Amino acid sequence: MPSSPRKIFTALVATIGLVTLFSGCAKKEKQLHATIETSMGDIVVRLFDQQTPKTVENFVGLADGTRLLKDGEDLSMAKPFYDGLTFHRVIPDFMIQGGDPKGDGSGGPGYSFEDETYTPGQPLTGKIPDEATAEYVFEQLILPHLRENQGKSPVEFIATLFDTMRQNQSIDPMLDTTVEEIQEALGNEDPLLSRGELINPVAYGTLCMANAGPNTNGSQFFIVTKKGGTPWLNGKHTVFGEVISGMEVAEAIQNVPTDGPDKPVEPVIINTIRVEEVKVLVQPVEEADSATES
Repeated sequence: MPSSPRKIFTALVATIGLVTLFSGCAKKEKQLHATIETSMGDIVVRLFDQQTPKTVENFVGLADGTRLLKDGEDLSMAKPFYDGLTFHRVIPDFMIQGGDPKGDGSGGPGYSFEDETYTPGQPLTGKIPDEATAEYVFEQLILPHLRENQGKSPVEFIATLFDTMRQNQSIDPMLDTTVEEIQEALGNEDPLLSRGELINPVAYGTLCMANAGPNTNGSQFFIVTKKGGTPWLNGKHTVFGEVISGMEVAEAIQNVPTDGPDKPVEPVIINTIRVEEVKVLVQPVEEADSATES
């Protein structure tokens, strides 16, 4: 016997209610997870591919070897970069660092790339107003130029400005210049954007890029083992992931015996790094907050 319109409507309302209920409780989200297989156990990290796409792309490409493929080489020729490398620097209550092919903190993949620490801000133009802005302009424009020229600028304007700063032991001479003057001297036509918001703090359990200064990222990374994190490093290192399991392995690594330069006496080896996309159930923030309050 066919159901009455009222019963059909009631069943439909009930179904919609259940769908709404379950969709409000949790949803499936795709995440990139990296499993760092070490000689002391596995560390699983969620990668922040949406917040720090360039850094994650580099890490994944090094992990599977595709990042270093040359023109004409196919995937079968890819050699995972991290396989067999070590955690060459470990400091208790601070961090564990790895990813250096030389094993002494001086190595890398043969290239460098920029930081992903702040969201883009507003265009910087006109006279440099204060020391904080001067430091930022120096870091973004002048410092990379000096690195390329072994610390000596071939551009008279920049060389004179830098010499004055060194003589005065101060960044104040930049306050007498404009952003446009510096960009014109360097032949840089790209707009310089101010710093926006900090993307991620250097917190306990985060996966961060090691570097030799601003915009010098390569292959080295570290995991923070200090409870409470290291806020003095905020904005100085790209935070591109967080440990979701195996933090006890990272804490065990930080406590192995070391020699003078914080290098483990017995090598802690990175056997391989596997990256995979997984679907996880994520509870909406409002649901989590209300559950906590109740």
